[in-house]
Amino acid sequence: MVNEPATNPAQPHDDAKNMRSLYAPPARRYTTRMRVPRLVLMAAVTAGAAAGVGAYTFVYARGASYLTNDPAACANCHIMAEHFAAWTRSSHRAVAVCNDCHTPKGLIPKYMTKASNGFWHSFAFTTGRFPDPLRIKPRNHDITEHACRKCHAELTESIDAAVHASVAVAPAAIAGSALRGAEELTCSRCHRHVGHWVR
Repeated sequence: MVNEPATNPAQPHDDAKNMRSLYAPPARRYTTRMRVPRLVLMAAVTAGAAAGVGAYTFVYARGASYLTNDPAACANCHIMAEHFAAWTRSSHRAVAVCNDCHTPKGLIPKYMTKASNGFWHSFAFTTGRFPDPLRIKPRNHDITEHACRKCHAELTESIDAAVHASVAVAPAAIAGSALRGAEELTCSRCHRHVGHWVR
């Protein structure tokens, strides 16, 4: 007769427990290895949503056209259509495009201005918070004034010299006029209809 080991009634239960532990890692180890922190997941979802909305808007609004010098890009926004049409009938259409007058010189300042203006224009048009008719902001007016003075330097320098001489010689004579000082003399004061006057 063969000696058989004594049977223990708890043995089958212990064998099953040992088998489970053999094939499955401990629960704690498993969850920490496979679990993605909530913050990372939220950041990924937010970044994905922002990228999707940004890409859609860039395609829908023809965003790449704003990286060019094509004046028609400015007319992508319906509120600028009148300004674009007025520019096509102006004397400046043959010598200047929108970027020549409305962005500073230099690659980085130009695209920083375009990005800032693009963001705030989009925000204003989306929320309906823009004046009608449109009004140029002081910073953009300074950029445009600089462009006028650069292209017409010979003329503007002679006018500025005459104004400074008048102020020095007869300050009382011009005290009540629009020419109280060179800092107040701007090209758009007299020539606001030149570029693309609408109203």
